[in-house]
Amino acid sequence: MSEEAKKPGEKPEKPVVEIQNVVASVILEQRIDLNQIVRNFDNVEYKPDQFPGLVFRLDKPKTATLIFSSGKMVSTGAKSETQATQAVHRIVRELKAKGIIEKTRPQITVQNIVASATLPGKIDLEHAVTALERTMYEPEQFPGLIYRMHDPDVVILLFASGKLVCTGAVNEQMVYDAAEKLMNELIQKGLLIR
Repeated sequence: MSEEAKKPGEKPEKPVVEIQNVVASVILEQRIDLNQIVRNFDNVEYKPDQFPGLVFRLDKPKTATLIFSSGKMVSTGAKSETQATQAVHRIVRELKAKGIIEKTRPQITVQNIVASATLPGKIDLEHAVTALERTMYEPEQFPGLIYRMHDPDVVILLFASGKLVCTGAVNEQMVYDAAEKLMNELIQKGLLIR
């Protein structure tokens, strides 16, 4: 729908947002014998001469979790905060069932969410670089404009096609808020071409 065809006061469409990866850190507050995990599970990879962590892969939800002997973990690959939490709890349950760990209350903290979004139009990057604050745009080196948003505190890559990549959020709501705020700002400044 073109800008002209919109009724006065009608809200613009929302950005289409898709969470690509949730990275969560985990503290178990106990040491873990990584060799014991290798002996008990097939879906793991451990090469201590190359990297001190063990990779524990799950199919549902499809994630990879780094496990360190210190009891710390890093979960990646989840498509939501809920999936990240489910993956960690499933691994903890499986480790407990095999007698590898005793405690089952992990401290889970989302560190980063990476998401893509599509805006309802193309973006005038040439003018956006001066109209938005805290930007970097060098089209000879990279086709996207880097925008460091202040509130919420995220970094967004903007592409002329209307596609965005958002990183740095620590909860899903930050992603949705950032995409919507940016879209509204672009519309307000005449930088979103429909």
